[in-house]
Amino acid sequence: MMLAEENQVTGEKKKMAIRTLSGGVLTEKEDVTRNPSKISSQDLNMYYGPVRALHGITMEVKERAVTALIGPSGCGKSTFLRTLNRMNDTIPGARIEGTVTIDGVNIYGSAVNVAALRRMVGMVFQKQNPFPKSIFDNVAYGPRLHGITDKAVLEHVVEESLKKSAIWDEVKDRLDTSAMQLSGGQQQRLCIARVLAVGPEIILMDEPASALDPLSTAKIEELIHQLRKNYTIVIVTHNMQQAARVSDYTAYFYMGSLVEFGETKTIFTNPVKKETEDYITGRFG
Repeated sequence: MMLAEENQVTGEKKKMAIRTLSGGVLTEKEDVTRNPSKISSQDLNMYYGPVRALHGITMEVKERAVTALIGPSGCGKSTFLRTLNRMNDTIPGARIEGTVTIDGVNIYGSAVNVAALRRMVGMVFQKQNPFPKSIFDNVAYGPRLHGITDKAVLEHVVEESLKKSAIWDEVKDRLDTSAMQLSGGQQQRLCIARVLAVGPEIILMDEPASALDPLSTAKIEELIHQLRKNYTIVIVTHNMQQAARVSDYTAYFYMGSLVEFGETKTIFTNPVKKETEDYITGRFG
């Protein structure tokens, strides 16, 4: 009995240590465990020429939830992220084995329209990349590319997209000015608005706040919290506190392999694998 009590105490101390070292920022979120699967990868291997970058990744991403990909640099997080909208197709020698499905459809099937896929699965990059155009033209770029020319429709799409990305009030009186005049944080939210303007269902984010100041980072995180109500979000981050704050599920990658995947509260307080605990608590990586 005493041994059982000691084990329980040790377990509680371990959980407390992990909470503390991960920033003590685990927050209560809406229960998304009953949400259906949106993205599924099965035994996914990714190669750059002869180099194997991903090793048998099998994972389910829930609809209308935030999934964080964590791990040290070069572990395969961004490579995996880019398989979800076939961004790796642009790299010479890149190829995959296994499957990636969205709503049950194999996105690497021969009949898949890649342009339509990338409209459905938007991408926000680490470095904000607004076009050297006006704020309005940045957001209207995608809709115009897809054939929308009606001025009233474009104005509505631009306004709604800027509102959803929490930047409308900051730019509504200067839509004709250059996007290059915005701050870094504003530019990143503008890029998110540009993604939203084409009506995606999934948003991929590759370290979207890594180059931003703390205030701008907080705005991006609040925006992610709002967007998860209507979109499926997969985010790569090196920031453990950020992963704990914004995500519902967390996947820990190491050397191209998926070490552990589960609900964020479990990954951060009671991980199954010692390798995950070592990374979360800062003893490794």
